[in-house]
Amino acid sequence: MGKLGKKARKFAKKNLPSVLRDRRKKKALFKKRYSSKNVQSNVEDQAKVIDHSNERNTEVEAFEDLPLEAPFMENDCDGVVDSSDSDGYLSEDINYENGTESEPEKLLEGDKCTSELMMQNIKIQENLAIQKRKLERLKRKDPSFSKFLEKHKDIEAMQNGVVFSDEDEMSNHGRDSATEDNQGKDEGRVLTVSAISSWCRLIKEEHKEEVFVCLLNAYRAACHYGAESIGLRFQNAETFCSLVMSVLSEADNILRGLLGLSSFSYKKEAVLELKDTPQWVNVKPLIKSYLRSTLSLLDQVTDSEILAFALTRLRDSLPFFDAFPYLLQRLIKTTIHLWATGGGMLSSSSFSILLDVASLFTTDWFDNCLAKAFVAYLAQSRAMDIVNNKHLQFLRNSLVDLCSLDVQKSLSKATVSVRQLAKVLQWGLHTKKKEALQRICSWEYANCINLWVGFIARNVRDYDLQAFFFTMVQLINGVVRLFPGPRYFPLRLNCIQWLNDLSNSTGVFIPIASFVLDVLEYKTVGERGKPGPALFFQSVLKLPKSCLKSQTFQDECITSAIEQLSSHFLQWSYHISFPDLATVPLIRLKKFNESKTKESQCRVVKHLIEQVEKNVDSVQKKRNEVAFSPNDHQSVETFLQFEKSSLSSPFTQYCRSVLDKAALRGSHKNEKISLPTRDKSKRKRDDSSINVFGHKDVDTVNGSKKRVKR
Repeated sequence: MGKLGKKARKFAKKNLPSVLRDRRKKKALFKKRYSSKNVQSNVEDQAKVIDHSNERNTEVEAFEDLPLEAPFMENDCDGVVDSSDSDGYLSEDINYENGTESEPEKLLEGDKCTSELMMQNIKIQENLAIQKRKLERLKRKDPSFSKFLEKHKDIEAMQNGVVFSDEDEMSNHGRDSATEDNQGKDEGRVLTVSAISSWCRLIKEEHKEEVFVCLLNAYRAACHYGAESIGLRFQNAETFCSLVMSVLSEADNILRGLLGLSSFSYKKEAVLELKDTPQWVNVKPLIKSYLRSTLSLLDQVTDSEILAFALTRLRDSLPFFDAFPYLLQRLIKTTIHLWATGGGMLSSSSFSILLDVASLFTTDWFDNCLAKAFVAYLAQSRAMDIVNNKHLQFLRNSLVDLCSLDVQKSLSKATVSVRQLAKVLQWGLHTKKKEALQRICSWEYANCINLWVGFIARNVRDYDLQAFFFTMVQLINGVVRLFPGPRYFPLRLNCIQWLNDLSNSTGVFIPIASFVLDVLEYKTVGERGKPGPALFFQSVLKLPKSCLKSQTFQDECITSAIEQLSSHFLQWSYHISFPDLATVPLIRLKKFNESKTKESQCRVVKHLIEQVEKNVDSVQKKRNEVAFSPNDHQSVETFLQFEKSSLSSPFTQYCRSVLDKAALRGSHKNEKISLPTRDKSKRKRDDSSINVFGHKDVDTVNGSKKRVKR
């Protein structure tokens, strides 16, 4: 049939749809109508389909919006509030008597008769406002009264100025002494180093409790220095440091001495027994002032050494926090932040306090510590595009230590967390959406898996974690199969490392050789690929496309595959089934070695093949000499146990050397590795003309291009 003309095509386009529509209407008239029952069933089926589709859509939306730390969110709450409305200062006019409530107690606690105090404050403010308005009217009516107030303003300022000096402290035995400031420049009290030394001497030698109150008030002012206006001024930086170091060093011992506790007593029960005694009533405001001020210091100071020292000293006073739940909540929040964002000694000191809090106090506080630590761990993973492997590994190991304090409770949380990881993986396997793949191939997801792998490896021999172990193996296998491409080789190798760790800790065989050989056999370029940037697969999860064509990428694939195979073979090198286990990998390794011509690549692979073949021959020779059958599991488990304990075989030494080189290679790599990013902006054609010397004519003043007249 020939092609229609222009007019025919235009006519068909205009009239053909209407003709077809009329035909469909006529056919519908001759069709039999369905019964009402069938129509109703069809409507119900359609409604069910719509409901199921809506359920699937809501599930997908839930996967997209639900964070990985959701199982811990219910325990990550600050439910304890401070009922005290005090500013934290202690009254220096104190007279402690047994059986009576002291004035500092009233000032610090302030939680009794709160409504009455508020009403009194309101009345006082109203009276002050009335008196102030009267004074303003009197100033306007009588100018002489206004001049009188101005003359006496300087005298009032001089009377308010107080200086702490050496002679005043020695003469008054540590009490406040006022000296007139003739120049009227000091607006508050000035503290000196000698005054602090005198206070400390009086507290140690004469046990002056009122002097200790003055010292705590000065310490409170130092801890809030810069955050709020205070009436105390420090002579210099040395005075500030001397005050802070003196209180941090001696406050805990002084408080224990006032309570009659031993300095070696580290049990909260000893503090609980003193709660109903008169000693506790008198000393409680001093303890609260010291703890509150130190927590404020942790929020203000940025120097890591001072923070680490303050945390170390605060750790000795942990039993006192049992009487102040709000302060304990603040302590957990502050130490979690310093643990996650700090480094070195600061992170270690912070985590030591977390461990002590989780072990000393009730299980509710353990749940609180675990929830906040897990949320901070994932937040640190989520915020890092350039990964600091060393710090994240420390966070992971310390969090495993925290979970190991209560394995059963941690296991319930871990099971819920892994179930959520599995749902996200299932979402990615079914939909293959970009959002799902990005969420799985992220450090947040990977570090969550790494955490629970470490938890299993630490506790599987002492607790029943078999069900949780098999769930983790299935999850990791799913992640490996979801990302087969070469850009995801770092993620696949991390998964292989996790499977190796699980196999080593549990003694269960996990087939990973095929995963490793897939990485080894991938061929991206010829033997003469371009040299690329330095790569380290432990620091990235996904590679840019520009790295795949480099020789560095291929060398890193071979090196990482050899390391993982050595770790896998080392575990089963003394097992009676090692010859069968190594058969297929040897065939594929030999085939790979024959396809390579580069000497450096062939040498390492050939060396591995030779060592594996020697170990196969050795195990095969020993296996031929035994008389038991494969069904005798006890004899199979005791096969070559003496050789395994000695670790003297050549194959063991070879694998150890490979793994030692891998650890050394990882330590020499830069902790923070930034991969090269491909510039996606296309080069635009330059319309500027070229002069006779081959250079573009550019205006050197404003950078604009000039067109050369021809």
